[in-house]
Amino acid sequence: MNRQLIYQDLGNGITCIDAQYVRTGLACCYLIEENGHACFVDTGTNHTTPILLELLKLKNIPVEQVDYVIPTHVHLDHAGGAGSLMQQLPNASLVTHPRGARHMVNPSRLQAGATAVYGDSEFNKHYGALIPVDEQRVTPTNDGMHLNFQGRSLELLHTLGHAKHHICIVDKSSKGVFTGDTFGVAYPELSANGRPFIFPPTTPIDFSPEDWLHSIDRIIASDSEHAYLAHFGKISDIALLADSLRHRIKQFAQLAQQFPEEESLKQKIQQHLVDDISAAGCLLNPHEISRVIALDLGILVQGLLIWLEKNS
Repeated sequence: MNRQLIYQDLGNGITCIDAQYVRTGLACCYLIEENGHACFVDTGTNHTTPILLELLKLKNIPVEQVDYVIPTHVHLDHAGGAGSLMQQLPNASLVTHPRGARHMVNPSRLQAGATAVYGDSEFNKHYGALIPVDEQRVTPTNDGMHLNFQGRSLELLHTLGHAKHHICIVDKSSKGVFTGDTFGVAYPELSANGRPFIFPPTTPIDFSPEDWLHSIDRIIASDSEHAYLAHFGKISDIALLADSLRHRIKQFAQLAQQFPEEESLKQKIQQHLVDDISAAGCLLNPHEISRVIALDLGILVQGLLIWLEKNS
């Protein structure tokens, strides 16, 4: 894969950077600038690190003036490159959920788990060897704590549902919130008439519909007007989109209960998504829609089935 710098300035000192994970337009990171200093939200993988450093150079921000690196959670498409990036940022603190902090200090379990799933070759292709972060440079969050970034207040919310180690970052300066995966997935190619199509990326182990619905309520209660998604980019009118996301979280949980076999559940989820995306006005044909959601679909079904097993 030819990894190059693809980015978009979103205003208010915020830049969206394509992480170049698997394909373009799948996952992104964000740079926040304030007073000539920088903060990264999510890091992508080790292969993303040179892209992020290239952006700093383009913006004439010295690596010494990156104050914070904030993974929203420690899934590898969001935090796999945290260690390699921190090696290049001598004054940065890594800020993340306390459940995730230990995996940043010692990523061996993350690497072993992912290698067991993908195999050594595929793991190296997508992630590269995970690099530990010095414990002295890691700041675990408290729910509701405020981070002072050059006078710009960033509020850190613990938002369960997608993962137990997930945080969202409320930025009053931009009237926005960096939501990682908590406010769902909205790929630009699935949008229609300027409105995103949003759905929940349920993942193995930690999916909890009740917690997720509560986390969405907290995001809406922050009075943010925009959400900066990790998959993918900035969306607005989030109160309206929250209703769609709540509906699909409940719908997917119900489908898992009705169709508890993997293949049948996968077919039902895929058909629901393709039908809903088409009905919303997306111009892609069903085959093209299926291609866009293919990577999410398998993980989504695994997450639902593990939740079902744990709660049966």
